[in-house]
Amino acid sequence: MASWKFIAVSTVCVFVFLSGNISGLDNGLVLTPPMGWLAWERFRCNTDCKNDPENCISDRLFRTMTDILVTEGYTAAGYEYINVDDCWLERERDERGRLVPDRERFPYGMKSLADYVHSKGLKFGIYEDYGNFTCAGYPGVVGHLSGDATTFASWGVDYVKLDGCYALPTDMDYGYPEFGRQLNLTGRQMVYSCSWPVYQIYAGLQPNFSSIIEHCNLWRNFDDIQDSWASVESIIDYYGNHQDVIVPNAGPGHWNDPDMLIVGNFGLSYEQSKTQFALWAILAAPLLMSVDLRTIRPEYKAILQNRKIIEVDQDPLGIQGRRIYKHRGIEIWSRPILPIQQGQFYSYAVAFVNRRTDGTPSDVAVTLRELGLSNPTGYRVEDLYEDVDYGVLSPQTKIKVKVNPSGSVVILRADAQPGYAFNAITTRTPYTPLNDVFRLTKK
Repeated sequence: MASWKFIAVSTVCVFVFLSGNISGLDNGLVLTPPMGWLAWERFRCNTDCKNDPENCISDRLFRTMTDILVTEGYTAAGYEYINVDDCWLERERDERGRLVPDRERFPYGMKSLADYVHSKGLKFGIYEDYGNFTCAGYPGVVGHLSGDATTFASWGVDYVKLDGCYALPTDMDYGYPEFGRQLNLTGRQMVYSCSWPVYQIYAGLQPNFSSIIEHCNLWRNFDDIQDSWASVESIIDYYGNHQDVIVPNAGPGHWNDPDMLIVGNFGLSYEQSKTQFALWAILAAPLLMSVDLRTIRPEYKAILQNRKIIEVDQDPLGIQGRRIYKHRGIEIWSRPILPIQQGQFYSYAVAFVNRRTDGTPSDVAVTLRELGLSNPTGYRVEDLYEDVDYGVLSPQTKIKVKVNPSGSVVILRADAQPGYAFNAITTRTPYTPLNDVFRLTKK
């Protein structure tokens, strides 16, 4: 209907509630969300190096992506991990019970590959599974927790992703912490990525997030991402619909992982790709690209290297953002970030998302105060994709953004300005990081 084209978000108000302070795995790693490249979504379990040598899971593929990360500006933008996923193993362990890389596809072994990655100034990640087998049927870590942790340390691994196929969800409350303990006992610092909660959720169990936060650096809550906008939408919906449970668990060193970035593949339009990247930044998500960096088009590469949005994702406060408005296909997501003025007025990144499919851009109008931005000395507002600086705006200023349909985004950054003019009307309850969560609701 034409009357829906202009959407004035003027019937919202701010509520504040408190939650307990949460601390996480204390290994000093990934105090901001990890960034890097991961093979799985784009290259899957392609082991046919005879007929498809350029795209099979192999030493050659990972060395190539390592080189591109460095030479094409990704490393300079903050991407630092090269992560192997499933299908790198032989089907059987050796006679001493050790994991063996596929001898044809990884002829020099994993230590050689890790050394190459390190020689380029990057870090090396690997995949295993807390089960009898990995999801693709290769040997899992069950029965070999200590030995496999020692093996990974000897290879120079920096990041371990532990999946949960072929395992009992009820065993994970013991198994995942124990494998993390074995990793720590090696003396080598390794980021620990867990699939623990998602398998328990699938099984109808309530994950113990206090324990997950204590033992894991990041974890999956929901389905694997697929190369489609429908898949991205399902993840967005899950994180929005369950945010009261999910958001308080995130913070420096312990992150919710909505899964890989599929920007530059086949399933997303240019606008939808911008939306995934913007919302992953709002969610304080790991930025793990899964794309063929050899063939990515320049406009998609520019999305992945957008320094201003990466800065939002990497904000050191580590507060995960929330969906604060949803109505007739229009959503607003907001995340508190630095700088903070007077110890209480946070800066924010705000994303306006249009999921309508009626073919016409929608204008969304809202005052900064209605978004929860009440710093009396105002906010410097900037569009992070269009590089437009709107100057310093007061909380009473009504902003209007035009958002294209079919999964498009406008993402703004509002930096709280210094100075303080006491006014009882504009004073608000202090927003304490990791304790205090805002929400906007209809009156």
